[in-house]
Amino acid sequence: MKTDFDAVIVGGGHNGLVCGTYLAKAGVRVLVLERRSISGGAAVTEEVWPGYRLSTASYYMGLLQPKVILDLELQKYGYEVLSPDPIVYALQGDRFVTMWEDPDRFRGELARLSNRDADVYPAYVAHMQKLAPFMKQLIFETPVDPGSRRFRDLKRLAGFVWRFRKIGGHFYDIYNLLTLSAYDYLSRWFESEDVKLILGFFAGGGGANSSLKTPGSAYMLARGIVRDQKTAAGPSGFIKGGKGAISDAIRKSGEAHGMVVRTNAEVEEILTEGRTATGVRLVTGEVIRAKAVIANANAKTTFLKLLDPKTLPEEFVQDIRAIRTESTVFRVNLALDGLPDCPDFPTMAPDFDYPTQINLAYSVDYMETAFQQSSLGEMSREPFLIVKIPTRVDPTLAPEGHHILSIFGGHAPYTLREGSWDNKREELWRNVLSILKRHFPDIENHILHRQVLTPLDLERIFDLPNGHVHHGEISADQMFFRRPAPHFADYTSPIDRLYQCGASTHPGGGVTGMPGHNAARVILADRKHWM
Repeated sequence: MKTDFDAVIVGGGHNGLVCGTYLAKAGVRVLVLERRSISGGAAVTEEVWPGYRLSTASYYMGLLQPKVILDLELQKYGYEVLSPDPIVYALQGDRFVTMWEDPDRFRGELARLSNRDADVYPAYVAHMQKLAPFMKQLIFETPVDPGSRRFRDLKRLAGFVWRFRKIGGHFYDIYNLLTLSAYDYLSRWFESEDVKLILGFFAGGGGANSSLKTPGSAYMLARGIVRDQKTAAGPSGFIKGGKGAISDAIRKSGEAHGMVVRTNAEVEEILTEGRTATGVRLVTGEVIRAKAVIANANAKTTFLKLLDPKTLPEEFVQDIRAIRTESTVFRVNLALDGLPDCPDFPTMAPDFDYPTQINLAYSVDYMETAFQQSSLGEMSREPFLIVKIPTRVDPTLAPEGHHILSIFGGHAPYTLREGSWDNKREELWRNVLSILKRHFPDIENHILHRQVLTPLDLERIFDLPNGHVHHGEISADQMFFRRPAPHFADYTSPIDRLYQCGASTHPGGGVTGMPGHNAARVILADRKHWM
């Protein structure tokens, strides 16, 4: 069969671009197909209004792995990190805590909440740092299949056990991270509810449909320790030019090695002959043949829409249908003609003059109440808000003197008990505005434009299943050798020469680059069978 490319990648999100770039560097002829007019998936910068360039979905670089940055030479292609002011947490009673990067300075902030917890904090950090090497190593692993009896899989399982033989006494600590709630895990160390909220915030505010008290949410505490901040790749921070600059740099790196990227190229069907992938058909009817097909689309789109489920094993289809993808997060982007007043800020953090990043969640009970409401299909009137003003560090994103205010919020369920998101969008905005005005009382006077993206909008625009930013819950039953389904967590699929490289695979969502990196390694090892 004549082929147009060695490999065609369905979906031009950052993982698809990462995978394609690694393959192109190895001499594979790669085509990346993206249905939208812009590549990058959820890691994009878009000029929604003239002169205002927004990171419409993913909004901050905290997890992109240094190995990917350095391997693909992203700094050569425009990748540049801008360090922001630290995060400020607003607590009940008009109290504020600044999360300084300097651990001693942060301890001073914790001491305002609890002297005991401030004293314990270094031991907690040391504990997490002992686990960090194992967690970092884990995200680079190709998941094994402990349920297989095939010699190849048993050999891989033995290799995995050997590589992690030094885990020793840390086994139960890691087991606790995977099974305990963030609240219970932190309660082993800290007494202050405020301290638990600050240290565990992203277990309930990181995009998962969970709360600080949801069993298994402690795993989110580990996501912050899997990135080495002291390499040549640089620390976490805002990206100059917005999140799309990451995807653009990856794309340019891949194109320099021969990778081809086509936008406005929506795939309608993954073509197969028997149980072998042979290419794709676009919605225009165009057929593109390839020796291998790689799906960066989420697992439900890939296996339930782009393939006829009847061609797949029934048990596998049931596993894919069962992936929990219910989302409760939303995005709000505002274009401002100037910075709104923030009268409380001098009491928040006197060492810098305005909040670049502020998390509005107030208390553990506040978060739990809102989570319970969303679990019942109700939009919380008091959602959590992660508020960032990227133009404070990157003024190129807006006209001179103007700003962008970016909000990632939660507790707005995809599946509403009453009504639909198409007629609930304004109610969501009113709830958000009510909270913003507590800290920025004159903000309405500065708003020129606003964009409110509900979970349904996130699904429609970015093909995030049910609006889920991770393509599905990151929980013990949907992690590692069970992501996205048992027996096919190794970036392969029941269809020969059909691979997976998106956030539906290990280690999950977030702009890490790891699904693309790991999938490329598997594909390159297999290519002797199809090249």
